[in-house]
Amino acid sequence: MTDQTTARFPQTPPDDVVVSDLNSSDPPPSPILGAASRDDDSPKVFPLGVMLLMMLIYTLNFFDRQILTILVEPIKADLDLSDSQIGAISGLAFALLYTAAGLPLARFADKTNRVHMISGALAVWSIFTIACGFTRSFGQMLLTRIGVGVGEAGCTPAAHSLITDYVPRHRRALALAMYQMGVPLGSLTGLVVGGILASTLGWRWAFFIAGAPGLLLAVIVPFVMKEPRRQASAAAAVHIPLRAGLAVLWRKRSFAYICVASGFSAFGFYGLSAFSGSLYIRTHPEQLGTLASSLGMAPTALLGVLLGLMVGICGGLGTFLGGFLSDRFARSSIANYVLFCAVAITAAAPLFTLVALASDMRVSLGLFGAALFCQTMSYGPVYAAIQTVAEPRMRGMAVAIQILFVNLIGLALGPLFVGVMSDLFTSWFGAIQGLRFAISLVGAPMLLSGLMFIHATRLVHREDAAAA
Repeated sequence: MTDQTTARFPQTPPDDVVVSDLNSSDPPPSPILGAASRDDDSPKVFPLGVMLLMMLIYTLNFFDRQILTILVEPIKADLDLSDSQIGAISGLAFALLYTAAGLPLARFADKTNRVHMISGALAVWSIFTIACGFTRSFGQMLLTRIGVGVGEAGCTPAAHSLITDYVPRHRRALALAMYQMGVPLGSLTGLVVGGILASTLGWRWAFFIAGAPGLLLAVIVPFVMKEPRRQASAAAAVHIPLRAGLAVLWRKRSFAYICVASGFSAFGFYGLSAFSGSLYIRTHPEQLGTLASSLGMAPTALLGVLLGLMVGICGGLGTFLGGFLSDRFARSSIANYVLFCAVAITAAAPLFTLVALASDMRVSLGLFGAALFCQTMSYGPVYAAIQTVAEPRMRGMAVAIQILFVNLIGLALGPLFVGVMSDLFTSWFGAIQGLRFAISLVGAPMLLSGLMFIHATRLVHREDAAAA
């Protein structure tokens, strides 16, 4: 499909001054790990080295973010926290400055060296992850998780913008899905390693060890990956004012619906994942204990392995297949990227509810894997749709706006909602049923997300027809 970016954004400077312009006939830059041509009509060279490195970075991102999930119960006991406070630490604290810093940092990513920015962000969130291990109170943990959020806010907008410059349009969903593979891989690593460390060295050492690899990789990244934009002409320094860029993006109703729909999808994912360890420890202690004893493992370590395998295998497979299949599904129209998301999220919604209500641990884990498979199939196509619609110099801003909604609606409110409802239901039904009923509610906003993606598909078709 022909890139219609210029037609959709006539008030911006010509795209021929931008390195990432897909219509440019200039030869591409040659970073150490290689880059694909920017011209979709030229021979395609998929930058596998770059994508593997970016996937590793995002894996550490989610490793440091999700390790808290398996550490909830020992942290709660040690620091004497309520489920509401756990919800605040798991989501609200992380999302507060992640959301506030996301847009300015994304704007910075649109006009600076993105490789250096990613390296710096990696170092910051790794340092604050290590600092989590030194906390002695709710307030201290809240502040350190805010610090982790600030560091991670500088990564994804710059990464998405950089990846989009490395790959042609028709491989974009696959490339972004490879990057998003960091979500299941990082979650797998965090759950497995966190569970083992929590049962052997304690939750503090789990944070110490989780943050260390990021500091090392932060030093390596600038030496093995180069910024394509550094070799651009001086004309590439022309940038769209923030207010004008926001106005252009937000006038596209399809973009607005995609952003809000992404937020409600994340509400369910983060609401469940933040309390997934607690769900099985509280709801299925006998089954978990019996299985752990038969394998000679501590229950927490076994649970980390089980949840990690579910997230890693099912989430990883869903992420990869979603990117791979949606690229083919969307060859005729980018609207099909959005339709693909609608189908995936609508299928996931009831599964998320059933995970909490299942009476057998094995059934619940199976449903957990199926729910993650369906939900993660939306990762590649939703970001591909956003990056394809956005004008080249606004790609960092576009993904930052989408991430802002993901964090405001999903990360900030999902875990907090489940924690508050768990405390409320516990006073009525007891601690076990209270948490189960609270988690079961996350299917409703996910269903709303699917409906909003369906409407966004119609809007993209209309906007394409109007721009033609």
